[in-house]
Amino acid sequence: MCGIVGYIGDKPAESVLLVGLERLKYRGYDSAGVAIIDDGDIIIRKSAGKLRVLDEILKENPVNGTIGIGHTRWATHGGPSTVNAHPHNDCKNKFAIVHNGIIENYALLKERLIQNSHIFKSETDTEVIVHLIEENYNGNFLESVVKTVSQLDGSFALAIISEYHPSSMVAVRKGSPLIVGKGDGENFIASDIPALVNLTKRIYYLDDKEIAVITRDDIQFYDFSGKEIKKEEKNISITDKLVDKSEYEHYMLKEIMEQPDIVASIIRERISGEEILFNKLNFDNNYLVKIGRIIIQAAGTSWHAGLLGKFFIEGFARIHTEVDISSEFRYRNPVIEGDTLVVAISQSGETADTIAGLREAKSKFIKVLGICNNMASTIARESDAVIDIMAGPEIGVASTKAYIAQVVSLFLFSLYMGKIKWALQPEDINMYINELKKIPEKIKEIVDKKDEIERLAEQYYNRNNFIFLGRSYNYPTAFEGALKLKEISYIHSTGYQAGEFKHGPIALIDENVPVVCIATQGEIYNKMVSNIQEVKSRDGNIIVIATEGDKQIQKFSDKVIYVPNTIDILSPILNVVPLQLLSYYIALKRGCDVDQPRNLAKSVTVE
Repeated sequence: MCGIVGYIGDKPAESVLLVGLERLKYRGYDSAGVAIIDDGDIIIRKSAGKLRVLDEILKENPVNGTIGIGHTRWATHGGPSTVNAHPHNDCKNKFAIVHNGIIENYALLKERLIQNSHIFKSETDTEVIVHLIEENYNGNFLESVVKTVSQLDGSFALAIISEYHPSSMVAVRKGSPLIVGKGDGENFIASDIPALVNLTKRIYYLDDKEIAVITRDDIQFYDFSGKEIKKEEKNISITDKLVDKSEYEHYMLKEIMEQPDIVASIIRERISGEEILFNKLNFDNNYLVKIGRIIIQAAGTSWHAGLLGKFFIEGFARIHTEVDISSEFRYRNPVIEGDTLVVAISQSGETADTIAGLREAKSKFIKVLGICNNMASTIARESDAVIDIMAGPEIGVASTKAYIAQVVSLFLFSLYMGKIKWALQPEDINMYINELKKIPEKIKEIVDKKDEIERLAEQYYNRNNFIFLGRSYNYPTAFEGALKLKEISYIHSTGYQAGEFKHGPIALIDENVPVVCIATQGEIYNKMVSNIQEVKSRDGNIIVIATEGDKQIQKFSDKVIYVPNTIDILSPILNVVPLQLLSYYIALKRGCDVDQPRNLAKSVTVE
């Protein structure tokens, strides 16, 4: 969701803000802008469209000054337009603000402010905040912000500057993530670490209901009552190399190609001899052995990983497991008892719906295990225990390497639980671990065939509908393959459980609809072949993901993508890789923006 940057120091703020926004554009955006205090006056430059448009505006009309805030907007209230782009200012242009989140009571606040003669320029919920600050201002910047946030319902990360206080800026967090960076004679605000990688290694993570007042040489922290608090300084471990595209054209392709190394790294970190290690699990075995039910709640790609987690946990640990979509879990008043563990899965650790589900569980005194890719995130901090998926920064909006890292982490956690529960014998655990250790090289074999998959994409990129079919362990793979294709190519695509396909959706089949069938060797292989034959008999155009050496499947297929052989339960890790590549190359050939697909944000930080 939207990107926020802020700078105060001795460098030209314009250049610092643009570089920061460039590093945050992966979050998804439709407009961009900056506000800079230049010779005592707030100057705003903003525009709908890509950052290059803003860059051209600033080249034609540069702004001097060494304090400013910047923003990339992903529209919620009010469509993408220059007037709705951030920053927003008050009636007298004495304050400027950028905002990530949603103000739920903005309509009531706006009505009251209009009655008090405030004039609004945009359709956004954000603009009410800056008018409230104007109305609440009594000469004290912090007090006016404290009074304002007490009137806001919803989630928000804010960066604010004022002509009245040209030597300071204010950062506010409630719900939406925000970071303060510390430099030498300069300080920073950002909504995510990549914006700060080249600027500082010293940061503070704002927690919920915290405010920072920032000058060139000092950072002070307060709670929402205005009481000063102390924060612990952290160090950034991410390097510039991890957040650039290297030799690849797109982040998505880079991240697909990184997957063999990611899985190998997880194996090295998590497996020592015959032991599976989770150093931040923070649950003792006496608690874990008593767990009688697990509820996994997640959204999007993480939900697909959760569906596989159900297979793993029930198969290895014999614990009843349910999988909920986070946005539904919170509102269905789930029946949860004391022996239940809730698992919250999120790449960013900032997914609003998943955080809400986590808090719903904790409100019922249920323990939560977070599985995420950011150990400084809200989910990591608020969970009772956490598993780091160790995928490294994922910049492409469509998740690839984080998905596989989630699946591998769930697989190892399930083996760990199976051992604790005595549901698996040591020799079984060793067999599964040994098979997992072969997976990185097998993923490498698949990504090395990317040119073959690119040629296949050439034949199908102009189709407008796709269907993906899978069974057992691979119906979540079908869901994930369909999601990847629709996310980045804008092709209508749907995943189905293959056995359910004949109960209605088979009516969609004709010669113009490619059907991607996942039919690698396994327990239900023959059932999957029968489903393929049902599609073929209705003139379906069939692409099959099959195990190397399977010649029989060619009789029922128009195209076959072969993957290396592995045990059935690990096949989803391999089978998703060619689907990622197929989606990537189809989107590329359709001229789509692969890393920043329209209407999407990397992390959905609002409900």
